[in-house]
Amino acid sequence: MIQDLYKQKTSLELSWEQEHNAHGKYTLNMVRIDDKIREIITEIKLEEGKVADRENAIKNAAPEVSIAT
Repeated sequence: MIQDLYKQKTSLELSWEQEHNAHGKYTLNMVRIDDKIREIITEIKLEEGKVADRENAIKNAAPEVSIAT
């Protein structure tokens, strides 16, 4: 999932650059692309946070020990 978001972000950045090269100025379409890039960055941060939380939960999980007598 995170890799797909990074690919989307890279694709949008390329679109932004192509738009800039084609028009030589900041266009309305570039504003829309910037907004979408910001949304994807937010999604990436949320997904990475979820992954980090899971990894921390696994690291911090105390092993259960049962002493049978």
